[in-house]
Amino acid sequence: MLTKRIIPCLDVKEGRVVKGIQFLSLKDAGDPVELAKVYDKQGADELVFLDISASHEGRKTMVEVVQSVAAELAIPFTVGGGINSVEDMKKILRAGADKVSLNTAAILRPELITEGADFFGSQCIVVAIDAKFDEETGGWKVYTHGGRNVTEKDAVDWAKEVAALGAGEILLTSMDSDGEKKGFNIELTKAVSEAVSIPVIASGGAGNAEHFAGAFVKGKADAALAASIFHYKETSVNEVKKYLRAMEVHVR
Repeated sequence: MLTKRIIPCLDVKEGRVVKGIQFLSLKDAGDPVELAKVYDKQGADELVFLDISASHEGRKTMVEVVQSVAAELAIPFTVGGGINSVEDMKKILRAGADKVSLNTAAILRPELITEGADFFGSQCIVVAIDAKFDEETGGWKVYTHGGRNVTEKDAVDWAKEVAALGAGEILLTSMDSDGEKKGFNIELTKAVSEAVSIPVIASGGAGNAEHFAGAFVKGKADAALAASIFHYKETSVNEVKKYLRAMEVHVR
């Protein structure tokens, strides 16, 4: 049985880690390099770094910050935000990332997923899906540009499509649950996890260790990501793993 992964996330804007609720009301949460060091020591399985305003502002990910963070890490490191070409991927991977995360660029040009997978291998390509419940359809619509723009794409259908195009992993964020600390969106996570054969990272809504267990057991996620509860020391990666082991969930 594959072990479940616990992944802290650094949402970075203007060189600082920030955290909001439902992608809005962003507050400063610290220095990315210092936080990366802390999570590496705490036993995080991976780290995700998202330059959350890069696509909206039409600029590239901050390569210097990526280099500084990568220099402190011994764990796999995924970077996303403003990556629009294979050349951009090369720069980020050369700066020290192990994987790149595509979101807006993948929606605008889906073949970019295949180009990246062919060049670097599927294991390097993570597709981030930001989804929000849509009352009209009863499903979840996909959003781009850091949650600013709605598309006509259904999250489950898009997940199947990105898997077929060569993505190695899906980072699935429930915009409805983001920052609310009331638990991951189990329904959305389960629907996507059951629809694809590649790993799914649940994101949005972690408030305590129990919520991680829900994402893994009921939501069938392969990994779970959190930000504010780790940044503001409400719990630690170690404490979450300890709880999961007690619940007989396989973690590293």
